[in-house]
Amino acid sequence: MVRLWVSLGVVFAVLMVVGMSLRSGPRFSGGSAVLVNSDTKFLNKSDSAVSIDRDATVSRDATVSRDATVSRDATVSDADSQGLASGRSSSEPLLAGDSADEALLHDGSTAPAEKTSSLDIAQELLLMKSTKLQMPTAENALRGREQAIEISVAHYVNGNPLAGDFPGMQRIAFGMGCFWGAERLFWEIDGVFSTAVGYAGGFTKNPTYEEVCSGATGHAEVVLVIYDPQKISLDRLFQVFWENHDPTQGMRQGNDVGTQYRSTIYCYDDDQLQLAEESLKVFQQSLRAAGFGTISTEVTKSQPFYYAEAYHQQYLGKQPWGYCGLAGTGVTCPTGLKVK
Repeated sequence: MVRLWVSLGVVFAVLMVVGMSLRSGPRFSGGSAVLVNSDTKFLNKSDSAVSIDRDATVSRDATVSRDATVSRDATVSDADSQGLASGRSSSEPLLAGDSADEALLHDGSTAPAEKTSSLDIAQELLLMKSTKLQMPTAENALRGREQAIEISVAHYVNGNPLAGDFPGMQRIAFGMGCFWGAERLFWEIDGVFSTAVGYAGGFTKNPTYEEVCSGATGHAEVVLVIYDPQKISLDRLFQVFWENHDPTQGMRQGNDVGTQYRSTIYCYDDDQLQLAEESLKVFQQSLRAAGFGTISTEVTKSQPFYYAEAYHQQYLGKQPWGYCGLAGTGVTCPTGLKVK
């Protein structure tokens, strides 16, 4: 009889212990943690010890890696848990819930999480943009190199030479934004013998495209136009130039922003310079009548021309559906100007 009472007492004690354990311990679903309501340690599927703080919630069927620590009241998503289980570096912070203010490291210490605000990004973009809108000086511009960039011998579209003396021809260089579309504009004109894209108006000798894009050379993207004065007048070339871009935009053309996209006319003799200046004055009157501002086109002469890389030459002849940023103002340029 005594043995019976002892046995019943042992069974009762065991049931009490089990009942308390089930009431206060974690619940499992297929070996995965579902909800933990008190400080405890348990073994996950990989039998790794995990420390879970009080009231921490772990999503259903999530697997937490060995020795990972989750902060109090934190919620860990399936994706985060799986990321830990997949071998995320222990030095990477585990975010405390949805808060980005601090992260709990693998050793339990906290460190501020990296945050990049929209204001920080805007300030950085503004700095980059303002740098590209400022012309460098001869002192702080990139120095360049003696070796000229290699180009093809012949024009991809019409087969005429890209470089040379061009006897009987004249030359002039126009900058009107991205030089891809501008070059196509001129090579399609009767009387134009050849065209080439390049860089001019800056300080760097034989610059690369990447250097020009940095804004540290002072060069503009330009089109060198070789034309036959017996077949086409310079006046006609100016008309094409003025009508196919907006010369009032300063250091940009449309969405293309930077000193390299400024409007320019680089002349090769005094007669060209005189006609260019007269043409500017006439077109300015037309623009003002249409409500546009002051022309910002740079008009000068004797600017060295540096050929751009071969893949830029006649780019839209090779890639007909490539980018073309040309967009005029819709204002017509008067013609009939003559060199006095």
